[in-house]
Amino acid sequence: MLLVFIIALIGALIFSALSLPIPWLIGPIFSVLIAQFFIKDRLSWPAVLRNAGLIIVGVAIGQQFDFALFSNFRSLVFFMIIVNLLLFAFCLGIAWVIARTTGLTFKTAVAANVPGGLSQLVLFAEEEGDVNLTAVTYFHIVRVLGVVLLIPFLVSGNIVGGASIPLTAEVWQVALLILLSAVLVPIGQKLKLPVAHFLTPILIVILLKLFHIEAPTMPSDVLHIAQILIGAYIGLLLKPETLRLPMKVLVGGISSTVAMIVLTYGTSLLIAKFLDLSFATSFLSTAPGGLDQMGLLAAAVKADISVVTVFQLFRLLFIFLCVLPLIKWIYHAREKEFI
Repeated sequence: MLLVFIIALIGALIFSALSLPIPWLIGPIFSVLIAQFFIKDRLSWPAVLRNAGLIIVGVAIGQQFDFALFSNFRSLVFFMIIVNLLLFAFCLGIAWVIARTTGLTFKTAVAANVPGGLSQLVLFAEEEGDVNLTAVTYFHIVRVLGVVLLIPFLVSGNIVGGASIPLTAEVWQVALLILLSAVLVPIGQKLKLPVAHFLTPILIVILLKLFHIEAPTMPSDVLHIAQILIGAYIGLLLKPETLRLPMKVLVGGISSTVAMIVLTYGTSLLIAKFLDLSFATSFLSTAPGGLDQMGLLAAAVKADISVVTVFQLFRLLFIFLCVLPLIKWIYHAREKEFI
């Protein structure tokens, strides 16, 4: 763990010195990802540290949530439905092509290409049993890495979301807010909130705002630490042994990621025009990444965090409440026909 932290910190400092976008997240991802191909069986980074980073980022995003968003909520809902239906139809098309060209079953290809959360889709694949879990894991890891590494260069801007604050009483208030969020995460998990470690703090801070309790500003150094905690975890996702899959599957994972990003680029231009949003906001809102990753990127570049969070949360709920149950129903209905 100490070795991973040192490698991640070195990556962050190098990227910061090179003035690359979001260095405290992208730097650790790159350095840890590369390091594990040379350092065998010595790198470890528990999920609890990643979760701690998600809680901190969740608090920061909750602080910047703007209730003015809901004044134009009907238009947002319309575009969210259209974008998600288009994305799901596109994913089915990609899944059909992947199944035909790689030899994977269509069910595996669908699970591999639906842009939900990494952990949730892998869990879905495990529950189904007849799905190639390794292939599904690889596709989602490649998409997460592709989105997190590529999108900052497309939407990069000045770093925001944190402020240089000395160790004063206000900083201790931030610490108490982070601790409160951590304590209440189990409630979010019981409520089946997607990415509970990230979404619970957001909802807590929003709730405090509703009661006119203003949360103090998150110090930039604390956000940097949170990004290192998350970046190190993402960097360790792609294991060298995963690359032992057939070449057609490896190429298919990269191709599907590129195709989804291209689709996102096109739809984001339309949404930016019709909703009068910045390109960074519309792109991060429709990008096929996870709620936590896109929220973190939104907090690090000049994007409307409220819009990005609502769009990404809607897509997660759409996938887990509509898409995955529909896929299960279709395949279970087919299985009954053959019994």
